[in-house]
Amino acid sequence: MAHVSIKDIRKSYDGKQDVLAGLNLDIKDGEFVVLVGPSGCGKSTLLRMLCGLESISGGELSIGGQVVNHLPPAERGIAMVFQSYALYPHMSVYKNMAFGLKIAGAGKAAIDQRIRHAAGILKIDHLLERLPRELSGGQRQRVAIGRAIVREPKLFLFDEPLSNLDAALRVQTRLEIAKLHRQLAATIVYVTHDQVEAMTLGDKIVVMNDGQIQQAGTPLELYQRPHNLFVATFIGSPKMNLFSGTVSTVEADHVKVRLASGQEIRTEVSAGSARSGDAVTVGVRSEHILEHAEHGAHNDSGQIFSGKVNIVEHLGEANFIFVTLQNGQDLLVRGNGNNTVRIGDTITLSAASSAFHVFDADGQSLARLKPGNMISSKQ
Repeated sequence: MAHVSIKDIRKSYDGKQDVLAGLNLDIKDGEFVVLVGPSGCGKSTLLRMLCGLESISGGELSIGGQVVNHLPPAERGIAMVFQSYALYPHMSVYKNMAFGLKIAGAGKAAIDQRIRHAAGILKIDHLLERLPRELSGGQRQRVAIGRAIVREPKLFLFDEPLSNLDAALRVQTRLEIAKLHRQLAATIVYVTHDQVEAMTLGDKIVVMNDGQIQQAGTPLELYQRPHNLFVATFIGSPKMNLFSGTVSTVEADHVKVRLASGQEIRTEVSAGSARSGDAVTVGVRSEHILEHAEHGAHNDSGQIFSGKVNIVEHLGEANFIFVTLQNGQDLLVRGNGNNTVRIGDTITLSAASSAFHVFDADGQSLARLKPGNMISSKQ
């Protein structure tokens, strides 16, 4: 496997504005790194630069300690799995998996051994004589992954490999990729739009926007301590609830914010450079809001809200409750699926002061003082 170092990598076309603007990223040997971000953020461009399909305008890229800026794809020790399966329709599964090895000059016995080993890992050994048209979408994707495995690369690159699969196959194939990573202890860079894939697969998630890395860290680090407003609203589903407000009080262990509604709430964040009177944005996740909370039920200065239910989406184990607060602010609450809240009900809501995120006027996060899980057990 391989350690990957990305130092001040830039990409521009015709010397114009940078598509990627000085990226720096360190990928450890055996690490599973997921690149996420909106369309056009640069994640697929970065992946293509890693594999050599896009030239590097500036900076240094090394794989396994070797600078590969000008090496062709075949000499980088990488294997790529594309969104489209890209299988040769006239070749059997066996021949599809063998093709790259034959081109590389591998012996017949070595090819056979690698193919059967990979097929066993992916549970496609009974499909080796079939043509691609005789396979399901999930089976074709496993063949594409097997074709990458047999090359025994230093680095695996996945470009949205599950996008063409239905919901059930996405879950199944995601689990298989996770097992594959554990079995091979492989270094993997994986591009996706799907947050579930990112949160469940990645050792490290890299959030990108406008050609820049907004934050890189473990899934929980990004979820619990987003560095800025973009990461906070991009990571997590449903999206974080946001309120506009103004700093009213700054203390060593908390900051109070007066919301546009006039309500003052306590947040357990470090003020940093924030001062009384500064405009801020306050965020709280839907699962950190308690429905039917009682006044005074929290000893940590829980914040109380009241509003009318507009829509209830039932998911079974949970429901999404869309509430309009008394000041007209919309709020989304993830509630217990067993409750009986109905459209038109007026409900009381509560959020612990430790559940709030605060972002300054530039969208940068104020450091939270209480680490760990902010979900209250009272539901």
